[in-house]
Amino acid sequence: MGINLQRISDSPFVISLLSNLGRMLPLQVGHSLADLVAGQIAGHQDSHMIRAVRANQWVVRGETSEKEALDQAVRETLHNSARSIFDLYHYIQNEQATRQSVIMDQTIQQLVQRREFEPRGLVIAGLHLGNFDLILQWLCWRGLRPLVLTIPDPQGGRRTEYERRKKAGMNLVPASVGAIRQALRHLQQGGVVMTGIDRPIPEPKAWPRFFGRPAALPMHHVFLAAKARVPVMVMVTIKQSDGKNYVMTSEPIEMDSHPDRDVEALQNAEKVLSVAAGFIRQTPQQWSISLPVWPETLELVP
Repeated sequence: MGINLQRISDSPFVISLLSNLGRMLPLQVGHSLADLVAGQIAGHQDSHMIRAVRANQWVVRGETSEKEALDQAVRETLHNSARSIFDLYHYIQNEQATRQSVIMDQTIQQLVQRREFEPRGLVIAGLHLGNFDLILQWLCWRGLRPLVLTIPDPQGGRRTEYERRKKAGMNLVPASVGAIRQALRHLQQGGVVMTGIDRPIPEPKAWPRFFGRPAALPMHHVFLAAKARVPVMVMVTIKQSDGKNYVMTSEPIEMDSHPDRDVEALQNAEKVLSVAAGFIRQTPQQWSISLPVWPETLELVP
């Protein structure tokens, strides 16, 4: 039986270890250690995690990468992901250091100054691009008060992280039927709901096209936006060569209507994913999804 890298990375022990290392180690030492660990993980090419990263990178890079280029893409992706994890725990206890590492566009600055409830609500669609976990917590420090829909029933290391963020004051709600109703009421009252849109889900009822292929991705964000009659805004963070985390948003995306609700949801999901794809194309090596977004491609990549 192969090593289950996903289970190891999600364990409470690993999360606790990373948290302690992030606090204790200088930035350069931490990045060197992160690079070493990422290199070791990249060597397990038969693991489900590495196969998923490989397939995802193959698709977002246009399905043209040969084996050697794809090997390099996987290594770069893992190195960026490992450094982002270290940075999260290194900066999270130091608000001043975090402030110096973040550059916000004008829309983000307006969002953090937004009252909790405005005349019209907003759905923020986040991507696992750059160090989004760090930026989300930073934005909440600055005053943004979203209701954050998270993965359902977090366990292990994810439960540890969930509890830590709750204690920090973030309004986290694991996804469920009741959570969707709560989020809808929040939007109708003029609040902000934030949720990830690029983490694949098991057995989806519909498969919106993403980078030209049907993807196993959620569509709850467009359901909420259409029902509450509010726009969706895609938010990302990208780490530039100067080491700064640049936080950017799309223009507000209004939901289109259609007589067939299923068609409406699918078209709106693809409308949002098209914008998301544009951000990912800017820096695919910073897109850190390690589950297969397009399961059929696991057998197609070089």
